[in-house]
Order: sequence, then C-alpha cells, then structure tokens
Amino acid sequence: MRTLIKNGTIVTATDQYRGDVLVEGEKISLIGTKLAIEADKVIDAAGKYVIPGGIDVHTHLDMPFGGTTSADDFRSGTEAAAWGGTTCVVDFAIQYRGQTLHEAWENWMKKADGKAVIDYGFHMIITDLTEKHEAEMDALVREGVTSFKLFMAYPGVFMLDDATIFRALLRTGKNGGTICMHAENGGVIDVLVKRALAEGKTAPKYHALTRPARAEAEATHRAIALAEMADVPIYIVHLSAAEALEMVTEARDRGVPAFAETCPQYLFLSYDNYEESGFEGAKYVMSPPLRPKETQAKLWRGLAYNDLQAISTDHCPFCMKEQKELGKGDFSKIPNGAPGIETRMSLAYDGGVGAGRISLNRFVELTSTSPAKIFGLFPRKGAIAPGSDADLVVFDPNKEQVLSARTHHMKVDYNPYEGRKVKGVPEVVLSRGQAVIENGKFLGRAGAGQFLKRAERSI
Repeated sequence: MRTLIKNGTIVTATDQYRGDVLVEGEKISLIGTKLAIEADKVIDAAGKYVIPGGIDVHTHLDMPFGGTTSADDFRSGTEAAAWGGTTCVVDFAIQYRGQTLHEAWENWMKKADGKAVIDYGFHMIITDLTEKHEAEMDALVREGVTSFKLFMAYPGVFMLDDATIFRALLRTGKNGGTICMHAENGGVIDVLVKRALAEGKTAPKYHALTRPARAEAEATHRAIALAEMADVPIYIVHLSAAEALEMVTEARDRGVPAFAETCPQYLFLSYDNYEESGFEGAKYVMSPPLRPKETQAKLWRGLAYNDLQAISTDHCPFCMKEQKELGKGDFSKIPNGAPGIETRMSLAYDGGVGAGRISLNRFVELTSTSPAKIFGLFPRKGAIAPGSDADLVVFDPNKEQVLSARTHHMKVDYNPYEGRKVKGVPEVVLSRGQAVIENGKFLGRAGAGQFLKRAERSI
C-alpha cells in the first residue's frame, strides 16, 4: 500500500517546509518536493500542516479507582485519541500490593489486546518494591517497559516512603529505566482532608483546598533531591503548580536532569471552576487539582522556555452520573480524574500557537517529539523521516470546532471545555500508514494498535 501526501507544509520539532511524503506499508519511505510517483492513495494537504502523530504519555484507560473504573477502555479511549490527532499512548499498568510486576503488566496487556486502535506502551506503577521486584524492574526494561511511576501521595494505596523511592531510583541507574513521579505530599494532604471533613467541609472545592500548591512544590523538590542523590534523571508527571515549576526550573538551571510535563486542564481551567454551582465542581476533581488562574501564564512560560518538556493529558475520565456522584456529601470519595485524550492537540495548538505563546515547531515538540525522545520511542515515533513509522496527521490550522460532550468520542458524559471554540483540527490521521480518521469518519479497527517495546532512556 502506497500513500502519497502532497502539497502540504511539513512541520517537525525543528523544520517547516513545503513538501510531499510517500508512505510505503507502515513506514515513511521518501520526502521530497513535487513527487511524481504513482500511489494507491493520494491525500491533498494543500493549505494544511503535515505533522507527526501526537504522543500522549500519560493516560489511564480501563483503570479501577475509588470504587469504580475509568469510563474509557482501550477501545473507546484510543479511538477518541485518534480523532484528536494522537497516534500513540503510553498508559499505566498498576502493580497492586502482593503482585509481581510481570503479573501487573500481563493484566494490562490483556486489557489492551484486541481493543487498541493505535499503538500503545506501558509505564509500570510500583506500589510494592522488594528485592525480587527490583530484579523484575531490570527484566521489564529489557522487555520494553522502560519507565516506572511512583507515588508520593495516596497513603495506604499507592504512596511509597522516601527510602523505597530512593531504592527504585538507584535501580534505574543500573537498568536504564526512568522514574515518573506523582509529586504531592500525601501525608500532609491526608491530615488536611480529615480536618476539612471533620469541619463539615464536604463540597468538591475542598478537594483543591486540601491539596495546596506548596504540598506539590515540597514533594517536587524532594523527588528531585532524591534523584540527584541517586545520580539519575527524573520525570515529574502532571505538574500543576507554579511553585512546583520553580523547583524544576531551579534544578535544571543547576544542570540536574529533571523533566516535567503539564496538562491542558492546568493551562485552560482554574480553581474558579470548583466554584461552579451545585455539584458541578466535581467535574474538575483531579490530582493535583486546578490552580489559580494566574498560574496558567507561568506554565505557558515554562513550556516556551523548556522548563516543561511535554503536554500530556492524565486522561482518566469518570462520568458525573454514577461515578463522580459517589462523592456527593464527601469530596474525598469523588473519583479523581477528567477526560482529555481527544482534545489535547487542538487545545494546545489553539491556546499555544494560535495565541502566540509557543511556536509551531514547539507545539510539535511538546505534543510528540519530546515525549518520544524521553520515553524511548524516537525516531520510530515523533518524527517525519524515512524509516520512521507513518504516524502522520494532516492538520487544518484554519478549521474551527466547538468542544462538547455531544460531539466528542470519549465515553464520558461531560466535557471540561464545554462550548469552547478551538481553531486547528486534525483532518486526516494515519497510524502506521493506515488512515484511521478521514473525511470526518473513523476508519480504524480495534486491535490494530501494537504494543511498543520502548528503548532505555537516552536523556
């Protein structure tokens, strides 16, 4: 199968030029100008950008949490991702206490098998780290699961102590893996939550008020210090607070290999959303929580100046009915998470490139190339180059779309950005050379996505 994408403006993390792209089978085979080559399929990209498929390295599909399970499984979640221009996700397999790491990986592989529309990989969430589990970390890295998520929050469920975190960091110094850190001071937050509930403060907004920015900043500082002592890189997930960003910036200025992502919700939503009437604030209960509106400008600056290296989603959707409602009368029982896998690319383009906050090349870098490099997927993914996977998006910078639960493809009954108009929409999406989105139609197939065996870190 030969596909020729003609007349587009090819945009990578470093380049921008008019050109054609020839796809043969699953790979990009040739890039040139005015290619006169016969093809089975010709896509005219005149007036549009041709960019690498988006890579979302923070999703939670089919994940049990808080007495329920995230609303999108690997079928619906990866289809929604494709609609939004994302052609690869890295999800999280959870090792529950008493399990081996391989048992956890196998469980999540079964969740994805036969369902994923686009390619996928896994980070491993570690909740129990014995000497045997440390040896398993080495084996998983060899098998392509090259990153591990640790929690400094959720006591009694996910939270690890500093000594265990330090041992895991030391192990990655030997096996080439990368530690991803959920950085919030879980012990302090637990005290604040119990105090709020004892005082009868049960509304959704108290989820945010009991998870202060300083608790995120302290944990971020501590996580970086532990990584620095172990002499290994660290990646801070879903950074939300300006105070936490200061910790990352200071470390990077000293030459410490500290990396961090933020998410669209922290760039476009704020604490004000928690003050919506009734129980509506529950839509925005996530961890870390939304911050004051003035934080947004500081996060955008971090993205522009490379103190933040990626825009991911932390896509973990729970419907308002039957799921978020579990926390009516007790904010601590509201399942944490919000949808975003489908809206990430358009929001980042509209609010970033369209608003003059970041360049077009930086948009590609943050949504695709940088995550690919950090997590061992580059240059197979995140690039437009001969030999790279033909994960490509024909992106229309002038097309407008109104974000709404009525039209999105995520299996959740609300959209956090309901009614927001965005300019910049994926028109054609190819996954390994096959069109999955074209002419407003889904052409993909459940099970077409492949497990990605990722390389050891190169950061």
